[in-house]
Amino acid sequence: MRTPRPLPTAIALVGVGAVVAVAVWRPWEGSPADAASGPPQITVSRSQCGQGWADPKTGRQTFTLHNTGDAAAEVDLVELGSNKVYGEVEGLGPNTSAPMDVQLGAGQYAFRCLIEDTDAITGPAVQLRGDTKGGPAAVPVTKNDMLPLVKQYEAAVAGGVADLAAKTDKLRGDVDAGNLDAARADWLPAHLAYNSLGAAYGAFGDFADKIDGSDAGFHPLEKGLWHNASAADLKPIADQLADDVHGLQADLPNEQVDPNDLGLRAHEIMENALQFELTGENDQGSGTSLNTALANLDGTAKVLAILDPVLKPRYPDLPAVRKWSDRTRTLLTAHQNTPVGQLDRTTREQINGAVGELLEKLAPIAVICEVRRGS
Repeated sequence: MRTPRPLPTAIALVGVGAVVAVAVWRPWEGSPADAASGPPQITVSRSQCGQGWADPKTGRQTFTLHNTGDAAAEVDLVELGSNKVYGEVEGLGPNTSAPMDVQLGAGQYAFRCLIEDTDAITGPAVQLRGDTKGGPAAVPVTKNDMLPLVKQYEAAVAGGVADLAAKTDKLRGDVDAGNLDAARADWLPAHLAYNSLGAAYGAFGDFADKIDGSDAGFHPLEKGLWHNASAADLKPIADQLADDVHGLQADLPNEQVDPNDLGLRAHEIMENALQFELTGENDQGSGTSLNTALANLDGTAKVLAILDPVLKPRYPDLPAVRKWSDRTRTLLTAHQNTPVGQLDRTTREQINGAVGELLEKLAPIAVICEVRRGS
């Protein structure tokens, strides 16, 4: 699996628990009189956090958050009794603004400003009354919630890397002995062992590209094995791959999984599978891209199993995640060992459609599982 691509730094996560929406920051423009007819303008600063919420009402609404201070801020709209987060904007720089679109029911709410080098500031409480049902929200996840899960996950990854090391050693032994038929048979189990590891790729550092990059590790070895390269030519590649896996294994105790990576990778693993495996882009001749996508799905399942204590009380669409995960697994299992290019159009559409639906359901998990400051 390729190293997941980083998300853009300037994004707004709005409607917590719903699909993540991306908003582009724009400079604050116009006079107060010009803006009076627009959405309520909420001030974000150390001295005036959450000021400006006039005419409070329930229902769907959009606020314009304006940072009048001198430091970047994160802004949450919280229900004070439950501490649920109904809206969130990150990375709001000085003298910039961003929209926050929310659906609010009856209750007491306030904006919470999380400003650099400052304790959390809660703005004025606003009481809403009415019969409108509130939209998606999430109870904030804390470091104390996530750290035991991270430790559990790191232990699972250590076991997975040990299995990977044993399989790459076997693969190296085949190539060193000149037995390329055995090497072709053993390449796939080793490659799948790596691709089923899950969300730990961000902690692998340079080893991720060394082991499974486009021009190093498994892929050039695959290309050589399925395009009649000699054992002499493949030996240094196989040796380096095994050495890098053992290097990763030795370095693993020094690496830490970022708690936020667990939720983020749950989506990214399958996003990368859709881009690189289900298009056949990563296939260097073995025709096993669907097998790899299935291993990616296994990695996602491991992440979700670890996150279950956090997700179950916070994410009502979790059953839909399982539904589309099962649908994707059934399709990939039925067609594994089939090169992507040999699939008929209907089958490709079914697989891509199932993965697309799964990705839609996985998308909110990064927001829900993000560790938030409460003070």
